[in-house]
Amino acid sequence: MEVEKNSNPAPTPPVKVNPDLDLVNKAKTGDQVAFGKLMARYKESVYYMILKMVHNRDDADDLTMVAFSKAFNNLANYSADFAFSTWLFRIATNNCIDFIRKKKLQTTSIDQSTPNDEGESVPIAVKDKSMTPEERIIKDQRAIKIREVIQELSPKYKQLIELRYFEELSYEEIAERCDLPLGTVKAQLFRAKDMLYNLMKSTKDRY
Repeated sequence: MEVEKNSNPAPTPPVKVNPDLDLVNKAKTGDQVAFGKLMARYKESVYYMILKMVHNRDDADDLTMVAFSKAFNNLANYSADFAFSTWLFRIATNNCIDFIRKKKLQTTSIDQSTPNDEGESVPIAVKDKSMTPEERIIKDQRAIKIREVIQELSPKYKQLIELRYFEELSYEEIAERCDLPLGTVKAQLFRAKDMLYNLMKSTKDRY
């Protein structure tokens, strides 16, 4: 007996959806809620990757915020040919490498020595980093102008910036001082730094 052929077409396989692409496209238009969702999705994994590189929780917190800030401000350069997470992790990794390189340069001991052509140990010549009076004046003037820009932030964000970068409090100390959850402090500091960055770009003629 002839077997009846199945006339129903084979089911179409489900289309794989890039879970980040819609959020990225919205974020490219300036939608910070969409970018906040991307941040929530990847913040923990980025943080722990950075922590493995720098071995300091405060540095890892700051570098995580910087990575997301750079990503947000450079979304126009993101290509959908690559996963957003891959692009984000590359930004975070490169930023960490720069941070580690600069830190190593800053902590080079002036007591270290190196062998010369005769095999004798000679001290490493380190340039005097003390500022001239003119350089000090320029730095003080720049600090004054930065403080002027900070005044343009809302009181909430202004306070967070001052506590973190002028009083040099840890995230935990800021959370205790402001009676806020630690996660809220980190998220609002990210927003505050992004706003400050944009304000400084718009007023660069002052500098």
